[in-house]
Amino acid sequence: MLTLKYIADNKEKVLAGLAKKGFKRVELIDEVLELDAKRRSTQAKLDAALAELNILSKSIGQLMKEGKKEEAEAARQRTAEIKESNKGLDITMKSAESGLVNLLVQIPNMPHESVPEGLHAEDNVVERMGGIIPKMSEDALPHWELAKKYDIIDFELGVKITGAGFPIYKGKGARLQRALISFFLDNAREAGYLEVQPPYMVNAASAYGTGQLPDKEAQMYHADLDDFYLIPTAEVPVTNIYRDVILNEKDLPVKNCAYSACFRREAGSYGKDVRGLNRLHQFDKVEIVRIDRPEHSYDSLKEMVDYVQTLVDKLELPWRILRLCGGDMSFTSAITFDFEVFSAAQKRWLEVSSVSNFESYQANRLKCRYKNETSKPQLCHTLNGSALALPRIVAALLENNQTPEGIRIPKALIPYTGFEIID
Repeated sequence: MLTLKYIADNKEKVLAGLAKKGFKRVELIDEVLELDAKRRSTQAKLDAALAELNILSKSIGQLMKEGKKEEAEAARQRTAEIKESNKGLDITMKSAESGLVNLLVQIPNMPHESVPEGLHAEDNVVERMGGIIPKMSEDALPHWELAKKYDIIDFELGVKITGAGFPIYKGKGARLQRALISFFLDNAREAGYLEVQPPYMVNAASAYGTGQLPDKEAQMYHADLDDFYLIPTAEVPVTNIYRDVILNEKDLPVKNCAYSACFRREAGSYGKDVRGLNRLHQFDKVEIVRIDRPEHSYDSLKEMVDYVQTLVDKLELPWRILRLCGGDMSFTSAITFDFEVFSAAQKRWLEVSSVSNFESYQANRLKCRYKNETSKPQLCHTLNGSALALPRIVAALLENNQTPEGIRIPKALIPYTGFEIID
């Protein structure tokens, strides 16, 4: 969340940023400032009362020594009055502090100055493109038909066992999944990321720390009895490793990668764009997470974007990178680059990765800080990206590499799959 100091010092900038993100509840800013003024006024009264109590406490002993019992008793009565008054001030203070947090978590992150204006996906800006879009025959099949033809993914069986959006991978389909996961993890490790294996469920404090709560609870599966949430991405548990942690500046940037299954309710998703692997409730993904110093985080962001580009290049997929406009960004992000690959049979672009810098927004919620030998703890910047999400990568690989003989496996993946063709 944004800090109180940032909002107080940059009110007009904050209002402009909210407008860029299409956020309508701008009255929250005035509510925050008013409540903060009340909090500071109450704190001043408490400080003054504490100072008076200290003076009275010292005077009582001295008055007793001097035999001034009546004056000493009057001082005791005044002390009791102040302590009773402070009870009300303490209640007011705690109410203001909790109220401020409740308001602050409802305010999204500020977009970076380089974020384009716009409220919808069509306002996103294409940064660069690469790869070659294959020329397909008129009878090219979409991936859900290829999956059935080669018996590698069973969508109907997944519906029987669980429901729509929970496919079963079989044979070479399952091996392709495992190959991609290993391929992505190995590449991340070679790029300097430390692999971790996180839990697939988190508590409410973790979901709050990375911004899923209270903004995205409707999109998460909730285990009510234990109050655990199934993770929508490994970003949540991996970033929370550093919740309430003060890092040493010399250890930055922290670079982690993790494979996990991901779970998303995707409420309200329907139509042709959700067919096959296009939108699932359970899917596999490798995530990269960085914790960095503020002055270096945008260099880290560039490195992460360039790194994800190497992955789609190695998979021989046509790709493009979008700089998201303000209205199409997530609640917590300061800037986001989306990667899309071209799905030749569907004849459309599919999102396969988002790489984002959250600046200090998540770190403030997480209380993730860093310091050196001389400085006071400061908030870190947090970043993450998909490297990569599997479903739409698999969709594009199947569609773009279909031949009369079968589905060709990209050269870089063959050592991982152990086969060159799905036939």
